[in-house]
Amino acid sequence: MQKWGGLLRQTNFFLPFVWVIFHVKPNRMNKKAIFSILILLLSVPTGIFANPKDSFLLIQADRLFDGEEMHTGWGILVYQNKIVAVGETSTLLSRSPLKRIELKGKTLLPGLIEGHSHLLLHAYNETKWDDQVLHESEAERIVRAVTHAKATLMAGFTTVRDLGTEGAGYADVGLKTAIEKNIIPGPRMIIATKAIVATGSYGPKLENTSHHTIKGAAEADGVEGLTREARTQMGNGADLIKVYADYRWGLNDSAQPTFTLDELKTLVSVVNSSGRQVVAHASTEEGMKRAAEAGVASIEHGDYGSAEVYDIMVRNKVALCATLSAPEASASYNGWDKKTMPPTTRIIQKKKSFKLALEKGVTICFGGDVGVFPHGDNAREMELMVEYGMKPVEVLKSATSVNADVFGFREQIGRLKTGLLADIIAVEGNPIENISAVRNISFVMKNGSIHLNK
Repeated sequence: MQKWGGLLRQTNFFLPFVWVIFHVKPNRMNKKAIFSILILLLSVPTGIFANPKDSFLLIQADRLFDGEEMHTGWGILVYQNKIVAVGETSTLLSRSPLKRIELKGKTLLPGLIEGHSHLLLHAYNETKWDDQVLHESEAERIVRAVTHAKATLMAGFTTVRDLGTEGAGYADVGLKTAIEKNIIPGPRMIIATKAIVATGSYGPKLENTSHHTIKGAAEADGVEGLTREARTQMGNGADLIKVYADYRWGLNDSAQPTFTLDELKTLVSVVNSSGRQVVAHASTEEGMKRAAEAGVASIEHGDYGSAEVYDIMVRNKVALCATLSAPEASASYNGWDKKTMPPTTRIIQKKKSFKLALEKGVTICFGGDVGVFPHGDNAREMELMVEYGMKPVEVLKSATSVNADVFGFREQIGRLKTGLLADIIAVEGNPIENISAVRNISFVMKNGSIHLNK
């Protein structure tokens, strides 16, 4: 009820319906009409509550983080779907007509940007990855993704870089389109579609190899094969290409490189020529080294990053998306208790490599590999980034301006800045003093439409 009360205060959309309910004589036919009206109200997408197109909207709170630094006494002026001014509130009052939203005790931030999500997966403690890919229908996975998209938006993440459908083909293309058409609520999506793996390297794998099963990504080999598959995926809607530079396909299931340096360089050249980026899954030192030398935009995971690898990444302007949450989530599913048990070997290594990346000055993207753990719980990655040694203000930058810059969207999102899209959130408290404040989302605006105001 609190949610609907907030919506009623922001729009006159409901007033005609309310008048009908209270002024028409309630005979049987009218009761049916009233029931129909109530159903209609409940079915209205949250995004319909946009800032009125003929007025300016001033949003003010106690604090404002603009993507770079924190300010007090500042506000944001929005017109339609754009930010038209940011600064001291007293300087923003001259526009007319002017509506105001005051968020006392809260901090305004740019809409957060999730850098590594899988909206077509759900937490592995609910259903293992193999079983999701092999046994869940594409229809079920898409329906789940619809709920994941809404949960992500309501958690304050107005944009996601979704790095692979994991066996669901081009379902992310349709999901993205449905969000853009306001059919369903969800974040802006930057999508990789199928992703690319070397033949034989990826799962699911069965003990009976006579069965030819669905794979979690598209298989391709050699310069020609990689070129053809990348162009196919881009032609079908991919905003970027994700390649697995290594995977657990070596002897005794050890992680080993999958593609040669020449293959990766060709892939990057082909994809970059279309104006798109390549991102690389890589956890081994050699896999990371090849991906960094090939010039990918970011390396995902990076468990065994070394000083040599990080030097190459800095030189070639390759960012690291460390996905700290995935190892902790996976360990907990196998019985590990963070409060009572020492960290696992993988977690120890993750902390070591992340610390070294910070020391070397590698650009750090924010991205948690959400889908391994529940959608809407994206903030756990921000908490771990602080726990593992990153300053809260740097984490906030990582999840806003840094991600926007690395992903090629700095002229659209990631900052509270004149001319950018009106992606704005508010949280209770000050996340620079306590990063967990990002969990307390009280306001969400995406592209000028208010989806949450409580």
